[in-house]
Amino acid sequence: MQGTTVRRVGLVLAATTLTGVTACTSQDSSDGPGRGDRAAHGRALAALRSAERATESARSARVESTTTMGSLMSMTADGTLGWSDGITGTFTIRYTGGTVADTMRRLGTTSMEARYLPEAYYARLGEKFAERTGGRRWIRYAYEDLDALAGGSGAHLGDQMRSTTPNQSVKLLLSSGDVRKVGEETVRGRSATHWSGTVAAADVTDTALRKQLTEAGVTTETVDIWVDRRNLLVKKVEKARTTTGPLTQTAHYADYGVPVRAERPPASDTGDFQDLVREQSGTP
Repeated sequence: MQGTTVRRVGLVLAATTLTGVTACTSQDSSDGPGRGDRAAHGRALAALRSAERATESARSARVESTTTMGSLMSMTADGTLGWSDGITGTFTIRYTGGTVADTMRRLGTTSMEARYLPEAYYARLGEKFAERTGGRRWIRYAYEDLDALAGGSGAHLGDQMRSTTPNQSVKLLLSSGDVRKVGEETVRGRSATHWSGTVAAADVTDTALRKQLTEAGVTTETVDIWVDRRNLLVKKVEKARTTTGPLTQTAHYADYGVPVRAERPPASDTGDFQDLVREQSGTP
């Protein structure tokens, strides 16, 4: 029974912990009322809209991120991501701490490869896990299945995974009523403008995102982004408090326009998430 429970938890964790790559992204934006100097606020919004357009038009980038979610999880994610026609990409996910890393360690691995495709993503969990799933090394997660994950706790997870592009962080910052220019700084040798703001969940206009933040216990979060001279996002930091503790995510973006490949794993080596859950639970 314990082995079955660990395997089922592993299936779920492989899905839910990938939200660390995409945490707190937005699909809509709102100017919000100006505070203080309205002229400066207007210039800030205009600059951010330029960054949003330029970043979206770049269509792909190399991403490095670190995420910490209280005592639950800390992880890194490195790879390439494309968004010209849906989401495509390949990432290496490493669990570096927290209870999730402990659980994954019992499953025989603390890292996995993840491949994003427009209709689903695939996670490779390693040889030891494959021994418990009929030799299949890959799990396929259809986005619609993720929306119903764990009795509703995965609500909007599919949308979240489809909203991983760096311009989404710019959109989230555009929802802030106090967005401000911090100054000029250097990020990994590149000159960049630092923008910052606080986003209140109640003020987010996108209904799905607002519900997602509320259900996670997030009332407000701070968003910082760094934009280079080509109006491309080169770094972002998001911080919030959730029911599982403080959430912090830092991401660096580079090599905009990089070629991106994400191939579907062989069908013979792939198990569908829903089928594997039924197998582990004994449900016909």
